Amino acid sequence: MIQPAPQSGDHADTDHTDEARAQARLDWARSATADANLHLERASADAGFRSYWRATSPTAASGHSRIVMDSPPALEDVRPWLRMHELLDRGGVRVPRILAADPEAGFLLLEDLGAHTYLHVIDAENADAMMAGAIDQLLKLQAIECPADLPTYDQPMLQRELRLFDQWFLGEHLGVALSDEESLALAAIYEHLVEAALAQPRVLVHRDYMPRNLMPAADGPAVLDFQDAVLGPVAYDPTSLFKDAFLSWPAARVAEWLGRYHARAHEAGLPVPGLQQFLLDAELIGVQRHLKVLGIFARLHHRDGKPKYLADAPRFLAYLDEVVPRHAALTPLMPILERHVRPALAGRA
Repeated sequence: MIQPAPQSGDHADTDHTDEARAQARLDWARSATADANLHLERASADAGFRSYWRATSPTAASGHSRIVMDSPPALEDVRPWLRMHELLDRGGVRVPRILAADPEAGFLLLEDLGAHTYLHVIDAENADAMMAGAIDQLLKLQAIECPADLPTYDQPMLQRELRLFDQWFLGEHLGVALSDEESLALAAIYEHLVEAALAQPRVLVHRDYMPRNLMPAADGPAVLDFQDAVLGPVAYDPTSLFKDAFLSWPAARVAEWLGRYHARAHEAGLPVPGLQQFLLDAELIGVQRHLKVLGIFARLHHRDGKPKYLADAPRFLAYLDEVVPRHAALTPLMPILERHVRPALAGRA
């Protein structure tokens, strides 16, 4: 779970804590690799509190490096990640290989899959092949039997996610106070989206299955950031993959990929409905996700001090513009977007 960023006045303590954590991270990595000459350089960071560090050494074989995942226990417990890693690995999903682990300290030593995710390398020319590889892994993931205690994408969770849109994006970010009529209309839209999601067949859902969380690998792609997986709608992950939070594709190409996924999922015995129903399900769960992510990006900015994500807000407005007018139950959303969202985004462009 993402926690609030430090408040003003906390910086001295935070700096001290960061320095102590950095030393603990380096000491652990050197011990785990039995290499006193090892040094660490920042590789990447999550939207949450996990960070990743590339471990290299002048005494190691040329080009050999590993990744240290740092997940501070008080902020982001690594054990859910480890549990889901084991489940996916047993199911044949390509996940980063664990070389050493200390869950109590919050440190993992992982194989180094390189510096680039799918998001860095995918383009119009290679996208079909890369998406085929992503579908390969997704079908394996969705075929895994979910543990009985795995959280479910149920009505409270779906509603909680949707409320991020009006609470954080409209309210906190845009300063919008909806009228009573608008609030009732939005509540009805939320109810329609939740009912549609709950009516879908259920499988294991990654919840952020997108190019940023896929790493090119000879036997992959490798799947990242899977710790929040739940039992939920079958159309959720393919929609996340093809209608990405950070990369947009022409609608015709998205439709083609959804059709390819559906055919392969049906062949694999996954519980997908007929194609037309599946495409309808994908549109509606996509709207749920787009509204949710707008709220999450606003929360990352205002609560957690991470403003860069909001640069992608216009992408989600474009996704909504494409789908919402086709669904009578969703059309009351358009006046809200026209009155409150579009002018604000245009003014900040």
